[in-house]
Amino acid sequence: MSLESDIKSLVESVNLELYDTSIVNENDETIFRVSVVSKDMADGKRAGVSMDACVELTHLISPLLDVTPPVSGDYRLEVGSPGIERKISTIRQFQLCIGENVSLLLKDKQKIKGLLTKVEGSKIFLELDKEEIVVEFNDITKSRTYFEW
Repeated sequence: MSLESDIKSLVESVNLELYDTSIVNENDETIFRVSVVSKDMADGKRAGVSMDACVELTHLISPLLDVTPPVSGDYRLEVGSPGIERKISTIRQFQLCIGENVSLLLKDKQKIKGLLTKVEGSKIFLELDKEEIVVEFNDITKSRTYFEW
């Protein structure tokens, strides 16, 4: 098994879903970031992730990383929610964002904003002004969720 699939199993053991893992460098420090979302839905949207759940997950993942470090050298483990506004880069991430507002930039430079209603295969379905728009995943160059204040 790969490190990511091992982490995914640990995340699912505490009733969460793995959104993403990444290695970032901030202020001369290497951070191994594990982003998770809740499996629970409330009012058609994903529930939040509690700080207690992140702490519990950190304690579960840390021993795994002692055996299989994600990077060579020193790093810090950070477990948390990906946030309200986040990058979407995979079909799986689109599936985890159903019910949220998304902004897409297409290969033809067209920009689309709408409510993500479903994902079927490689097709992304958005509702925009009460009209359904279907976008092929491979036509998207950038995508992210956004929050209207």
